[in-house]
Amino acid sequence: MKEKRSYYVNMIEATDGKMAEVLNFNFGGHHDIAAMVEKAKTFGFAKDKHAKEFVLAMRFMHHVIKKNPENPLFAEFAAQFEAFKKNVKAKAGCDCGCK
Repeated sequence: MKEKRSYYVNMIEATDGKMAEVLNFNFGGHHDIAAMVEKAKTFGFAKDKHAKEFVLAMRFMHHVIKKNPENPLFAEFAAQFEAFKKNVKAKAGCDCGCK
């Protein structure tokens, strides 16, 4: 059984020198987000922060689609996203065995 990991996401908006929390939530799974970011850095992004944004976007989108498979919003997109995700995992050398 894979180790369960838990992450806490906290987004703070900085406007005119003022900080305000705009959202926060817990997110979990068996993926090591930091390791995924390190692998994603090899994909040729212009900046390291783009690798971080990419990994988080992929994880969040995968999670939402997986938890809401009947949502018509994803009807046309889910199959293409799944193919894209598998391609990314193959390029990254991911062997986590998850779907």
